[in-house]
Amino acid sequence: MSQIFGAIMLVVMGILGGFPTLYLCVSLVVVLAQKIYGKVVHGKSLYA
Repeated sequence: MSQIFGAIMLVVMGILGGFPTLYLCVSLVVVLAQKIYGKVVHGKSLYA
């Protein structure tokens, strides 16, 4: 019984840890793409 509970907890914790990690990775790429697009198209600074 404890092995089943442990397996369920492992899956739940993996999902709960995976969502924030995926969000951070995707948002990093999106922000960088927006910065580069603004620099190329509008000549904006990358730091503002």
